[in-house]
Formats: sequence, structure tokens, C-alpha cells
Amino acid sequence: MTRRISKYKRFVMMNPIIQFFKYIYLSLKVMLIVAGGHGGTRKNVN
Repeated sequence: MTRRISKYKRFVMMNPIIQFFKYIYLSLKVMLIVAGGHGGTRKNVN
């Protein structure tokens, strides 16, 4: 395995706060897509 991963990338990967914010951002994006998809294309109908 080549050591091509940078110190910054490893710092971001090991930082729980950044992971937490990334998770929140992704879930917010998913919620926006789901909430905005009520018009035409909705895949999950429950």
C-alpha cells in the first residue's frame, strides 16, 4: 500500500466533528431531495 494519503486527508478522516458535520450535511441534502420530490419523480411511496 503506497502512502499517498495526505496528512490533511487523514486528519479529516480521523476527525469525528468533521464526520459529524458531513453526516448532517448529507442527511439534510437527502431530506431536501425527498421533500422536494413530491411533485413528479418520487421513488419511495409509503
